[in-house]
Amino acid sequence: MEAIVALAFAFLVFPFSSPAQALSSNYYDHTCPQLESIVRSAVQKAMSNDKTVPAALLRMHFHDCFIRGCDASVLLNSKGKSKAEKDGPPNISLHAFYVIDNAKKALESKCPGIVSCADILALAARDAVAM
Repeated sequence: MEAIVALAFAFLVFPFSSPAQALSSNYYDHTCPQLESIVRSAVQKAMSNDKTVPAALLRMHFHDCFIRGCDASVLLNSKGKSKAEKDGPPNISLHAFYVIDNAKKALESKCPGIVSCADILALAARDAVAM
């Protein structure tokens, strides 16, 4: 009887999941098929002008994910008296925000409102390190 109660409890505590609900490397294949090439192009263009871009993007991604998860909050600008994460002491030396801005602008022209800035930052950091 105790085993049945434990099993029932486990099913209640741990929700059912399927492989279809897992993270996917092809999440945007149907909604924004040009995503990876657009981000890669923005990173390549920036890297051709500034050799510090790969390290800057990797560091930016790390700083974004370190506090409260990967939410692209490090990309937000301060407004009025409200200080954004970007302008906080640990992040004040981050740079290469223009790479993400350029990629987002290009993506919005091809697939508006589809790709999150957090995903763009993750892909840009990946591409910068891989190139």
